[in-house]
Amino acid sequence: MGEPHLHKRRRNLPHWTLEGCCYFITFRVAQGELTLPERMLVLDHIRDGDEQFYSLAATVVMPDHAHLLLRPRPSLTLSRILKGIKGVSARMVNRARGKRGSLWQDESWDRIVRDVAEFEEKYQYIANNPVSAGLVKHLDDYPAVYLASL
Repeated sequence: MGEPHLHKRRRNLPHWTLEGCCYFITFRVAQGELTLPERMLVLDHIRDGDEQFYSLAATVVMPDHAHLLLRPRPSLTLSRILKGIKGVSARMVNRARGKRGSLWQDESWDRIVRDVAEFEEKYQYIANNPVSAGLVKHLDDYPAVYLASL
């Protein structure tokens, strides 16, 4: 068994994958914003996949986007994981709205986290996102965030 192979592909954005890596991921709402109950639906769905499909270090669901810091399980691809997260959460939110159609933009932004310093920076970025965006004064006041103990 050799070294893992770096796979590169491109749609509108570049997507690099390497088995065993941790990723920082962002995906956006196609239009409008998520209500707090909708954000909680998305957060709960992301958390439900932890350990089964990926190891989740942190996630935050904002009104118009979500950030994740995760490592896929060895048998799963990042694209498969994101399809599951975005597809199921879109159905859940649409059901709650009594609507149909796309919720998320088709493409997500992803980056291989290269070292411990970058991991810590992305973790803190996720943790600070609701405060930086002016949604709350203190992170403890924002419910749509999950931070694993490091």
